[in-house]
Amino acid sequence: MCGRYASSRRPEDLAGIFEVEKWEPEEQFEADYNVAPTKDVYAVLDRPLKDVEDPKPVRQLRRLKWGLVPSWSKTPEGGARMINARAETVHEKPSYRRAFSSRRCIIPADGYYEWVTGKAERDLEAEGKKKRPRKQPYFVLPADGSVFAMAGLYEFWRDKTLPDDHPHSWWVTCSVITTEAEKSPLAVAPADGPHTLADIHPRMPLMLTPDRWDSWLDPSRTDAEDLRSLLEPPPPGLMRAYPVSTAVSNVRNNGPELLKELEAPEEGTLF
Repeated sequence: MCGRYASSRRPEDLAGIFEVEKWEPEEQFEADYNVAPTKDVYAVLDRPLKDVEDPKPVRQLRRLKWGLVPSWSKTPEGGARMINARAETVHEKPSYRRAFSSRRCIIPADGYYEWVTGKAERDLEAEGKKKRPRKQPYFVLPADGSVFAMAGLYEFWRDKTLPDDHPHSWWVTCSVITTEAEKSPLAVAPADGPHTLADIHPRMPLMLTPDRWDSWLDPSRTDAEDLRSLLEPPPPGLMRAYPVSTAVSNVRNNGPELLKELEAPEEGTLF
């Protein structure tokens, strides 16, 4: 799954990486090293500009809320639960299939966090002893330091309790698509820790390599079977993972120190 990630690149840098043609400086926000559900996030999408006669899609960097709210939803309350869509079923699930057909985006990140239950706790669990698990967080990122381009969906939701001219009358929300975690060896693995992404968690965000960006963002591609070909996992061996401080487990903590690589998992959380 993807329940937390880091996003520290400046919007102007993202604009250059993804060849963005339109972004609003007033939508800029600070680097976020602990992005959690319901937060505002950056997303890249191709869409015609509002109030412009030319219907040609324009590549935009937009500020969206993480946690998709379907257009037909009566309230936005379920958005926090809809942060991830499974690649295997996204084309058929009522909450996602319309967005999958025509409202796809890329959610750029430095990488994502995932938690592994410590060996001591796993041993206790195997013995049938109850104890609150102590989990070691790992940061997963491209081994070459490039942007982690997560496949995403976005949707519009109208808050009918507000007038048309209210600045919050429309919500634009998004979800990250996940896929089965790689079982091949990591490009760089910790000496005392997991050797594959599947060792960390059975799911992972679907990373799009640059050769798929244009096809994924193209709103003219609407055939579900055609689009499903873009959901293939990236080639193996592109990722690395390393342990980070358990401080990231508290969403109130935020700063570049959360990305600092630990020499070994914290005491009590050994893999």
